[in-house]
Amino acid sequence: MISVTVTKEKGEFRRLYLLGHAGYADTDDVVCAAVSALVLNTINAIETFTEDHFSIGEDPGQGMIDFQFEDTVSHDSHLLMETMILGIRKIIDSYGETYVSFNTQEV
Repeated sequence: MISVTVTKEKGEFRRLYLLGHAGYADTDDVVCAAVSALVLNTINAIETFTEDHFSIGEDPGQGMIDFQFEDTVSHDSHLLMETMILGIRKIIDSYGETYVSFNTQEV
């Protein structure tokens, strides 16, 4: 299962943490591919279209991405993150919580 956790502080995005693999299929796992595409496209868009600073750690073998904003989050990044969350929720609606879980935590 892919566990997706978004952390906010005072309503502002601070961190996106993913861990695991969907396990939908042994090969050509469409759920894993869909979540990965959404997350990586969001990170790439934040990097390309905003001036926001972030750090990122990853371990592909574990299916881990740890993305953290380093300072204030722009309106554009906020919208990109909300769009990614919408996509992840739609994947969960289509394939179920057996393969992907989503959590938001406030710190």
